[in-house]
Amino acid sequence: MNNTLAQINLFPSGGFKGFGKLGLETDAATSADRVFTNFISSAIGLITIIAIIWFVFLVTTGSFAFMTAGGDKQSLETARKKIMNGLVGLMVCIFGIFVVRFIGYLIGIPDILNFVSLFSLLTGNNVP
Repeated sequence: MNNTLAQINLFPSGGFKGFGKLGLETDAATSADRVFTNFISSAIGLITIIAIIWFVFLVTTGSFAFMTAGGDKQSLETARKKIMNGLVGLMVCIFGIFVVRFIGYLIGIPDILNFVSLFSLLTGNNVP
């Protein structure tokens, strides 16, 4: 028997269901909180890893340029600036974490960098 397009059921009997973390199988509010907090935590972790890799790259290339400068003052200054930029960037990343935690303690949210507990506090949901 040949089915024509009009005979094919386009709507499943159980309804449409998503897949993955955004699927409609769980509680929508809790699932959205979890997805958002996981995204933010992953983004901060990724940015931190990129900052550390960039620091290592700048220090390595700056050190190599410093060693191969051969007494040229311009090359030595460029290498020194590259190393200092790497150190300052890493210190800004580390200092930023402490500043955010300090602001969290000042405004009464001591666990401000834990996005799961922050969202459960703000939304009133108990997110495990």
